[in-house]
Amino acid sequence: MGSRDEALAPAAIRLHRTGSGPALVLLHCLGADHRLWEIAAEGLAREFTLLTYDLPGHGEAPVPAGPYDFADLSAQLGAALERAGIARAHIAGISLGGLVAQHFAATQPDRVDRLVLIDTVPRHTEALQRGWRERAAAARSQGVASFIGALLRLWFNDAFIAADPPAVRYARETLARCPNEGYALACEALAVADLAPLVPQIGAPTLVVCGEQDVPTFRAAARWLVDNIRGARGAWLTAARHCSVLEQPEAFRGVLRAFLHGTA
Repeated sequence: MGSRDEALAPAAIRLHRTGSGPALVLLHCLGADHRLWEIAAEGLAREFTLLTYDLPGHGEAPVPAGPYDFADLSAQLGAALERAGIARAHIAGISLGGLVAQHFAATQPDRVDRLVLIDTVPRHTEALQRGWRERAAAARSQGVASFIGALLRLWFNDAFIAADPPAVRYARETLARCPNEGYALACEALAVADLAPLVPQIGAPTLVVCGEQDVPTFRAAARWLVDNIRGARGAWLTAARHCSVLEQPEAFRGVLRAFLHGTA
């Protein structure tokens, strides 16, 4: 484990860049990595320059030595884009990545063309904050692999899990190798996050995407984000739970393309 500063520095990011066209940053969810977008964003590299990377303590990114918050992750994203010579980009993030996207759009508005927030919240209820702390403790004591089954049922419908498509196999494999401490630190960041005061500062055109069968907290948060970001619009993905972009990737790509091209 490196130092906290090393893990959160832009140099810790291995930025994966594919395609051509306007820059589109894609930020993954808790327990996943940049490869999520190889499924969810398949084919989009023909229209956009796709930029993906692993958040701290996930995939190939080092685990921080101590707690961090979304201001840290937002600053890391900004520095990484500057290092890559990218002045402005579309920013899209799911769940954990969605909070990074919210903070970045609110605090570095000149860097954001269009914003896409997917199955995410600005803050969690007190009950869920306790739940995040409990999950962090469980990740450290039992390992992330011990609750993969429960996480898959949160991410996907039962029938989708039973069919075992590549998206489910990716999720199962990636969760199994997610560093326990990296996962725990992200849970603790989610437990203390409160971006609600920043959300009204977001000025970029915004699309809020949510699975119709996501848990009530996330569905309520999607409606709140639409109501509190000026001019934001919402899109609901049918037959999708929390990881809607993997469960309904074609539908997701359709609403994303229309929004980023300004045709819907």
